[in-house]
Amino acid sequence: MILPATRLLWALTALLGAAIGVAIFSEFQPQWTVLAAAFAVLCAIDLAMALRLPTPLVARQVPASLALGVPVDVRLRVRNPSGSAITADVHDHYPASFECQGMPRRLSLKPREWTDLAYEARPLARGEMAFSTAELRLFSPFGLWQVTRRAGEAMPARVYPNFRALARYTLLATDNRLSQIGVLQVRRRGEGMEFHQLREYREGDPPRAIDWKATARTARLIAREYEEEKDQRVLLVIDCGRRMASKDGELSHFDHTLNAALLLAHVALRQGDAVGMLTMGGISRYCEPRKSVGAVHAILNRAYDIEPTLAVPDYQQAARDVMVRQRRRALVIVLTNLRDEDDDSLLPALKLLRSRHLVVLASLREAILSRALTARVDSFDRAVTHAAAADYLAARERAFRKIETAGAITLDVEPERLPIALVNRYLGLKREGRL
Repeated sequence: MILPATRLLWALTALLGAAIGVAIFSEFQPQWTVLAAAFAVLCAIDLAMALRLPTPLVARQVPASLALGVPVDVRLRVRNPSGSAITADVHDHYPASFECQGMPRRLSLKPREWTDLAYEARPLARGEMAFSTAELRLFSPFGLWQVTRRAGEAMPARVYPNFRALARYTLLATDNRLSQIGVLQVRRRGEGMEFHQLREYREGDPPRAIDWKATARTARLIAREYEEEKDQRVLLVIDCGRRMASKDGELSHFDHTLNAALLLAHVALRQGDAVGMLTMGGISRYCEPRKSVGAVHAILNRAYDIEPTLAVPDYQQAARDVMVRQRRRALVIVLTNLRDEDDDSLLPALKLLRSRHLVVLASLREAILSRALTARVDSFDRAVTHAAAADYLAARERAFRKIETAGAITLDVEPERLPIALVNRYLGLKREGRL
């Protein structure tokens, strides 16, 4: 594609202004005609030279794994293969769901010269994405025309859930500073269910931990040390239905759920348990519980491209699927967005799961409800909003009490708090020996 450059448009404007003057002072008509003809010839020559310009070579560097909402640097290497200098505007065709800064860019390259460009890209959606070929608008030698060329190769890109929380958890766990992100308790020896070793009694150990036979043999106080049981199974049942498309801020409830599921999977693997995943609500995918780092990778690769559907979650079908796939007792965590109309289908499903498994129902609560209750009531509309939010939360609390009566453990939190709240609940259940 060929477009006139700004310089050509300004020149034509000046030539048109001169034509208006010539219309008034006709004696300058011959000079204007010669000038216009010379300019037309110059434009034609410049256009012919522009069409002969070689296309620059472009190579792109993008990280193999991109995380939702995390900016990355995309680098372009542009090389001039010709023996003459070129000037061009470079625009990389990044995915439409990316937010980018630093494009387009203008560059000038000497003969055979190359340069590196970098711009910041921030993915705003998960899934399979693609960078198209880069677009270059080459300026003609006299700067009167722009010739559009495409260069480089198309490149696929995968955008995963934000796994930055996993790295932060690992870093803080290494330094025993997990309280900084809200993990209230971490693994503590001496209070679990599985015998670990004998050791000398320490101040603060409970008297029931003393092994009196070993104490009699050694003439020193000896205590039994326990640790949480390992080799247990955790199955994450994730709702992919329409309610999970609700948004609090930039992320949907489904994105918050995926972040929480990945963090919990990472923590459970560090505790020696096997972790798997099952989806419901219009999408059916399954990952068998595994006891290796591959479990987190498997969940990532099976769930990174899922978007909430328009379906309503079928809790009873999901419960039947769990019972068929998980013959051994497991911790089943149902991640969803609870509504009043779920009572008829949810309670029978939870009772079925409770016949074999320990069940946790983790539901996301819209942050706007808390804001409505804490907002200042200074008008009739705000009073109505406050009353409606209070009534809704009261009904929601009654629904959760009914679920707890059915034997399930409940968790009702705002999306931002879900990851840490879920990890704390899991660690608490481990320490209590309920798995």
